[in-house]
Amino acid sequence: MAKIYVYDTTLRDGAQGEGVSFSDSGKIRFAHLLDDLGVDYIEGGYAGSNPRDRKFFEDIRKERLSHALVTGFGSTRRVDIDAAADPQLQGLLAAETEVCTVFGKSWILHVRDVLRTTEANNLQMIADTVGFLKKNGRTVFFDGEHFFDGYKDNPAYALSCLDAAVREGACGVVLCDTNGGCLPHEIFTITMQVRARFPGIQVGIHVHNDAGLAVANSLEAVRAGANQVQGTINGYGERTGNANLVSIIPALELKMGHQCIGLEKLSKLRSFSAVTDDLVNKRSDPQQPYVGRNAFSHKGGAHVNAVQKNPQTFEHIRPEAVGNERHILVSELAGGANVLMKAAEVGIPELADDKEAVRRVLAEIKRKENAGYSFESADGSFKILVQKVMQTHQPFFELEGFRVIVEKRGKDDPCVSEATIKLRVNGETELMAGEGHGPVDALNRALSQALVRFYPCITDVTLSDYRVRILDPHQATAAKTRVLIESGDGQRQWGTVGVSENIIEASWQALVDSVEYKLFEDAARQPARVVQSQDGNGK
Repeated sequence: MAKIYVYDTTLRDGAQGEGVSFSDSGKIRFAHLLDDLGVDYIEGGYAGSNPRDRKFFEDIRKERLSHALVTGFGSTRRVDIDAAADPQLQGLLAAETEVCTVFGKSWILHVRDVLRTTEANNLQMIADTVGFLKKNGRTVFFDGEHFFDGYKDNPAYALSCLDAAVREGACGVVLCDTNGGCLPHEIFTITMQVRARFPGIQVGIHVHNDAGLAVANSLEAVRAGANQVQGTINGYGERTGNANLVSIIPALELKMGHQCIGLEKLSKLRSFSAVTDDLVNKRSDPQQPYVGRNAFSHKGGAHVNAVQKNPQTFEHIRPEAVGNERHILVSELAGGANVLMKAAEVGIPELADDKEAVRRVLAEIKRKENAGYSFESADGSFKILVQKVMQTHQPFFELEGFRVIVEKRGKDDPCVSEATIKLRVNGETELMAGEGHGPVDALNRALSQALVRFYPCITDVTLSDYRVRILDPHQATAAKTRVLIESGDGQRQWGTVGVSENIIEASWQALVDSVEYKLFEDAARQPARVVQSQDGNGK
């Protein structure tokens, strides 16, 4: 198995993407996560360009990494200045990284129109920069910016840029599709030419995703002989992003037989991807290949039946290989196999012993979906539905009534929302009011405050997402509304759903399912606990 070196540029190139911003402490934590994952190089940022990147290099020097090498990034010297006098190159030295990566122009168009210098001077800039860093004891990678476009325009000149870097001691050259518009066959052919020209050094690939081909182009470069792959976690990056290492690494390891991070660490990939999203406060993409929640989700009844018999029928790898898991979706397309596998997934395996209950569950799902419900992202509501059909559902409280008030007191004042709720719990009546940022928030607060005396664990529940879908918009303000709520307690996440012409009523349904799911799950983990019925009698 050939070794492919993984070079992460999330902290530099990935941070240029819209909505991507790491805190100072988040950068350090991310570097440790990359190191634990087995990444070979961590590009920390522009070493000489801004205070935040300089601070990262100062902070990371105090940390101990077990595998990865931190890399400083910069450009070739300026057109009209010596390398030793260039403040940006001085900043690279000050970062004190063992490895430095510098980019230079390899497309004549950029030499003439951007640098506004001669082709010969650009070559000298590359040579001077690499030579200066090598004399100061650095390992140097040279990024040929716009290399593929430059090669297609003038192959001889593009290659001469790489020659200039290698002659001065660069240990690797990185071929960049900076505009992200090249096609896989072009990447393969050109990379193969470069690999033949420089057999003894690392040849890297750095591509962008403007044509939606960044992963494919990276794999084609490796197939042509590249042995370093640059990219970002989750494909963060400017415009449409960079090559996504989360898709590239498993393809290299599992499908192409290369060694990157090892199979043991590959099994941590999904959690690593999710933590990275958390660090920059982005929602994880459920459709992301390999690690997305839906990557191994099955909905069609025939598909589920086949997967139940042999997962290879509809799964290209084992979900566990990348730390993911299979999800069975239930909908109007569902069959009995869907219901059984989904029930087992949410902790009701005993449904398999009751064929009549399976039939009733399937009929109820189809009836509910016809009314506008959707259980694909609502595991909590699905479990409660099954319990109700099997007549094992035990309500933890009974609603006697609620009222929600939204008041606007002045033109420039924000709306004030207040909810009052009356519940009956274990034979006792509880009346509670709550204020919130909106009517649903107020209702949720009032519900939690009314229950906390009886069920203290309810304070663990937080609402992490709230989504509204108008199901029949032609009905205008009388349209039916579907509300999906995602909740968590620090250990588990679950989704619930409600449907009504009244958005508050739909929200209430989803809130009740969310709370009851939490209470049922906690009760199931404490089998000795007695759950009281509404008349106060133990069951």
